[in-house]
Amino acid sequence: MADPVNGGNDNSGKSPKEMSMEVRLLLAFLLMGAVMFFTPYLPFFKNAKPPATQGGGDAAAPAGTPGQTATPNTPPPAAPPATTAATITTPGTYPKTPEKVLPNLVVQTDLYKITFSNHGATVRSWQLIAKDAKGRLKYRGNDGKPLDLVNPAAGPPCAPAPAPPAQGPACLTFPFSLHFPTQQPSGDRINWAWFEETPDPDGLGVAYDFSDGHTKVHKAFHFAKNSYLSQVETEVTVDGKPSPHMIEWRGGFGDMTLSVPSDKTVYFDVANNKLVEKTAGDVKNGPLTAGGNYSFAGLADSYFAAVFLPEGTGALQFITYADTVRTPANEKPMPSSGAAISGAEENRFELFVGPKDVDLLKSINPKLEQVVEFGWLSILAKPLFLIVNWFNDRAVHNFGWAIVLVTVAINFVLFPLKFSNMKSMRKMQALKPHIDLINAKYKNIKVTDPKSAEKNQEVMDLYKQHGVNPMGGCFPMLLQLPFFFAFYKVFTVSVEMRGAPWLWVADLSQPEDIMLGPIGPLRLLPIIMIATQFYMQKMTPQANTDPSQQKMMMFMPLIFGFMFYKFPSGLVLYYLTSNLVQMAQQWFFNRTETAIEAARSVAPPKQNKKNGRK
Repeated sequence: MADPVNGGNDNSGKSPKEMSMEVRLLLAFLLMGAVMFFTPYLPFFKNAKPPATQGGGDAAAPAGTPGQTATPNTPPPAAPPATTAATITTPGTYPKTPEKVLPNLVVQTDLYKITFSNHGATVRSWQLIAKDAKGRLKYRGNDGKPLDLVNPAAGPPCAPAPAPPAQGPACLTFPFSLHFPTQQPSGDRINWAWFEETPDPDGLGVAYDFSDGHTKVHKAFHFAKNSYLSQVETEVTVDGKPSPHMIEWRGGFGDMTLSVPSDKTVYFDVANNKLVEKTAGDVKNGPLTAGGNYSFAGLADSYFAAVFLPEGTGALQFITYADTVRTPANEKPMPSSGAAISGAEENRFELFVGPKDVDLLKSINPKLEQVVEFGWLSILAKPLFLIVNWFNDRAVHNFGWAIVLVTVAINFVLFPLKFSNMKSMRKMQALKPHIDLINAKYKNIKVTDPKSAEKNQEVMDLYKQHGVNPMGGCFPMLLQLPFFFAFYKVFTVSVEMRGAPWLWVADLSQPEDIMLGPIGPLRLLPIIMIATQFYMQKMTPQANTDPSQQKMMMFMPLIFGFMFYKFPSGLVLYYLTSNLVQMAQQWFFNRTETAIEAARSVAPPKQNKKNGRK
């Protein structure tokens, strides 16, 4: 007969061996580590296979909605010689714009350094140059250079198209190109045209104008000296009539120097009071068009956002694209998000481009705060972040020390719960002679023997008689799990933690790296954490006498160290601090009268010299 499945018993009557609580907890932590370790790579694996058509899902775009194939592998037109346009006086036409190749224009504020080109009137670079109190750049790319939120590898120069079925790097238009849903006028023609350029007198803005005699295009950008908010407006007319159009940002957004970018499109649906997010993987079969009353819409990655805020409450049209493009960190094309937005025939938006700083976002628009996605554990993660942020701003002015203080506070708030657990564990340790007698009684009984159930029942009755919780040894770990997950989320979405230093740690949101020449990187925090884990395990009363389980538990600190070795340094600092506080609490408890009385309450049994029983 076939063996039973799903935990059933076979005909021998032997019951399967149950996993101990320690084994279950170990498996839970291993699964937790695997989920956290592989989560950043899931979007890559999900979309690793390039779409069959150049430009990903845009090949399935409906007519009048060009996808990435609008300009794939097609270099922009060569710069024509400068000419003087003749004045056209025919009714319904405009003077043509002279075709002039101008040097790139740089607009610089205290926070931005933005490079414009009159070739398409587009943005070629958008660097964040804000500095901290010590005059250091606040935001750098993963390559250590000033962070550029525009993907420079998405635009020209483009490689020649390879022979099918091979696929070369995509060539997309630059941010603030225009998309025409009706294809009148042609977006290709407008986005590679040469515009007249008129910088603002104060140097904090620029206007661009173009006319081919029938189509007239106007773009204007205005910035503030010390604000992440700016204004952008676009207007297109054909023979004097407004032409519907959308503003595009294609080819990815955010820190493109990461090996796996985390860009996505976002918009806040007022009617449903809900933030909607879409990744390139969500629209791999074609662009996704949405429309409605939105508070804002745009692009975001883990730490930064570029969102358009409409003037008034009019409906917005929004398109999410899947663009398969190169990045500075990857020559092989990867899925990235692109977006297009329009509010009316004449677009006028406030534009936020900058860090997803909670206080900053709330000051601009209360709904904008929701782009900082704390996930399913937000009920704990968000308050935890706010408390750490408060300690940093008001007390210690360092996120590392703020994490230490908050961790100490958490452990002391939870100490009453731990105290009763410590009492139970001390009783369990004092019950060891009783447990030894029960084990001796069933010495020759195998685990698979039905009589082993009688042994387990005797042990449980003994625990119940003396008010001992056999799961008490797992309680401190289980108590930390919600805070562990919450801190992990804080470090992966809070730009305030990005680049935050502490003592020798350069960035609390990244694994610690101390370069030791040819040896490579060394991470002290995980090593110290392993040592404290061993010592705390030695301090904690142990009642389990199963040699195999004891041996396995001795390896747990090493397993934890392996898991934490690639975690953010701030998360390791939290767990290390928690270990140190628990060690101090255990030391204190071991010397209290409560601990002594707990041991005395369980008197060891007297031995019968003849048969070794009570």
